[in-house]
Amino acid sequence: MRWLAWAVLGLLLAVQWPLWFGKGGWLRVWELQRTIAAQQEKNATLAAGNGVLAAEVRSLKEGREAIEERARHELHMTRSDEILFQLVRPSADGGAKAAGPESPPAP
Repeated sequence: MRWLAWAVLGLLLAVQWPLWFGKGGWLRVWELQRTIAAQQEKNATLAAGNGVLAAEVRSLKEGREAIEERARHELHMTRSDEILFQLVRPSADGGAKAAGPESPPAP
């Protein structure tokens, strides 16, 4: 009778082993769920960035204001009826330092 109990216990373990540790076992399922959650967070972050870029593209396609704003900010361009004043503050070491964005060095 004792050998029958051991045989049943062995069969029970043989059935449970693939359920927990097999290819489609619970441990693998939990690992995949964690991986999916991490990927969904990453996708949400990328989708938000895509939304910002899509809005910028739409703005550039539809209006001149966005193009003008970008040219003024990044290229420091002015219209023909404007005058640009650039203030230069002396630095602590006695040299002059520009207050605005740095311009590329002259060739």
